[in-house]
Amino acid sequence: MSDTPLRQPAFVLVRPQMGENIGAAARAMWNFELDRMRLVAPRDGWPNPRAVALASGAGRLLDEAGHFPTTVAAVEDCTFVLATTARGRGLTKPILSPEEAMTQARDHAQAGGKVAVLFGPERAGLENDDIARANAIISVPVNPEFASLNLAQCVLLTAYEWRRQTAQIDHARVELAGGDWATALETDKLAEHYEDRLAQAGFFFPPQKAEHMKTNLRNLWSRMPLTRADVQILHGMMRQMVRWKERGD
Repeated sequence: MSDTPLRQPAFVLVRPQMGENIGAAARAMWNFELDRMRLVAPRDGWPNPRAVALASGAGRLLDEAGHFPTTVAAVEDCTFVLATTARGRGLTKPILSPEEAMTQARDHAQAGGKVAVLFGPERAGLENDDIARANAIISVPVNPEFASLNLAQCVLLTAYEWRRQTAQIDHARVELAGGDWATALETDKLAEHYEDRLAQAGFFFPPQKAEHMKTNLRNLWSRMPLTRADVQILHGMMRQMVRWKERGD
């Protein structure tokens, strides 16, 4: 496997209308380590101080963003172009979910291609002439009664899917706050402690069900992801309850 970094896609904002949305899009990109922004004919010109204000730490993306007069010019060096749109356009195109789109984008980039993703202006989205330049459409499975996504939201969603397809992600983990997991022996000793004290208290009744009850109790402990600190607390709780009972006697 090659150690060469994967070439990331260019995110092309086509005729964006508000500087604030450009800045928010830059911030969304940088959340997922994407920094190749291209701008096509921003309505209010470029550079735009309102974009900088909303970029919130991602200003470098704006400083380095490419500025192009047309969509054609913005993607002329790209070999795989995706267009985001929420509406049917009467064009024969492959329509991909964001996940599938970024899977194909990753595969294309791994093969040495250059990928671009087109995002349309806030008011009406991409025009058919823009979409006609794309190889496929990205369609987000949103509420059909309220399908419009904010520009930055759409950028964020697409950037997240790219990250999912190209980075090593922990889908579930536990923060151990400086501790360690309890060993099987420590859990076994905890179970013994509780069994002994519960037996003294007459918990395992009737006698013929005692072994089954103990097995269920052991199974309960084994299902718990206990840390060593947890085990110490549970030992302490039982000891204190026994002391309290003995004082009461």
